Amino acid sequence: MLIKEDQFDFLKKYLLCLIKPLYGYPLFISINLIAQDSKVKSVPINSSKASFGLNSEFSYLMMEPNQNLRKLKLLIKSKSEGKIADKSLTIGFSMIGLMDYQKSNTNSKFGYLMRHPTSNNQIGESVSEAVIHSSQISLTASLNNWITAYGELLYDPQQSFGAGSITALGRNQIQLRKGILVLGNLNKLPLYLSIGKMDIPFGQTGSVSPFTNSTMWHAYGVLSYGAILGFEKAGLNANIALIQGGAQFRAAHTPVQGTNIPSRLNNFSADLNYTFEPIDRVQIQLGGSYLKGTAYCQGFPVTHFAPCEESNSAFSYYGNITINDRLYIKASFATTQDIWPGTHNPNAPLDVFEAVKVSSLDYGAIYQINPNDNIIYSLSAEFSNFVSGAEGSPWERSNQIIVGLNAQIESTSRFFVELLNTKGYSPLNFISGGNFPDLGITHSVSDATSTGIVVGVLFTI
Repeated sequence: MLIKEDQFDFLKKYLLCLIKPLYGYPLFISINLIAQDSKVKSVPINSSKASFGLNSEFSYLMMEPNQNLRKLKLLIKSKSEGKIADKSLTIGFSMIGLMDYQKSNTNSKFGYLMRHPTSNNQIGESVSEAVIHSSQISLTASLNNWITAYGELLYDPQQSFGAGSITALGRNQIQLRKGILVLGNLNKLPLYLSIGKMDIPFGQTGSVSPFTNSTMWHAYGVLSYGAILGFEKAGLNANIALIQGGAQFRAAHTPVQGTNIPSRLNNFSADLNYTFEPIDRVQIQLGGSYLKGTAYCQGFPVTHFAPCEESNSAFSYYGNITINDRLYIKASFATTQDIWPGTHNPNAPLDVFEAVKVSSLDYGAIYQINPNDNIIYSLSAEFSNFVSGAEGSPWERSNQIIVGLNAQIESTSRFFVELLNTKGYSPLNFISGGNFPDLGITHSVSDATSTGIVVGVLFTI
């Protein structure tokens, strides 16, 4: 939509007439509009003052949920590259709608984690749906060259930890998924500091699939309160994060005097990666991460966010290569330092399976078929797993294979089709048993296999 000059003059006078009686003085603004060529343009009233509006490409990068998950890096780079103006407020909206069909060889056992995998939501040997998977609203505010804030509201009943089905009120809540305050400008100093509720850089948890998160993300994607000190220059990126203790939102946990109460800043992580070009149009990134306290520290029976006696650290190693800006190949591995005590059930007959370390492997590739067209099509394939039990145990593993076709539109939205296959049903809650009167029984099934198809759209403005 474009505004003509005479229409804009009328709109300017109308807005100022409305605002001046309320505040006693005129408010200088600029209105950002989506132009016909999909680029964000500004029609300024006074460009030296505050502005608000849309930046769909930036909002898409910050809210898309599974591919590039280093959102803090995206935020600080966008600010440093001038994509976020000083004294500005940017609003974004995103929604994922989908239809899917799945079939399992085991009654009510579906290992696909993009839909809450319990019998509250998946009954029988086949399931289908047409739903709003999630919806988000984001606000990005910039005071000056150095101070930027980002907040994101999320509605996600299909992956909520609330009780009941996807129509239960406890699962239909809106949360502040991310809230980040950033101090820094890479054009002036290669250091930046952030504080808030945010994704902690650990490993390579992003996916090449158009919709589905990798099992690596489900296992080691950290979301927590904390502070991050980052460094980026000449291809070198380093982060040290101080993480709030206790049981955090995802994947991080260190005990505080034997409790899960987050009353101390006693967890931390470190990540280092280096990106270089050995030959023209070939880019390689290699990296490694450490996390002091993971969620894999609880004893039997395992429940989400329960207290731990001791921390269980983790290491991750990862790499990726980009060729001609069309082919992207990645691989990563993560493992805990010690065994997860809760993966041993002390009750017969399951007591024969010893506790194990928790690991995850992920590798995949994506290829852009027509990178220069208005609608860019790409093909992707990815394998990821979660090893959580001794060989032969019902909770031994969860494997996931995703093959996807994606149609990217205007750099802000995408239509997609995915084929999926999972093997193993081992939800973290009571993974090795403990939720039945007979403590020697588990709901995990290592041979449960499900296949399906997902068709959907991710829309961002």
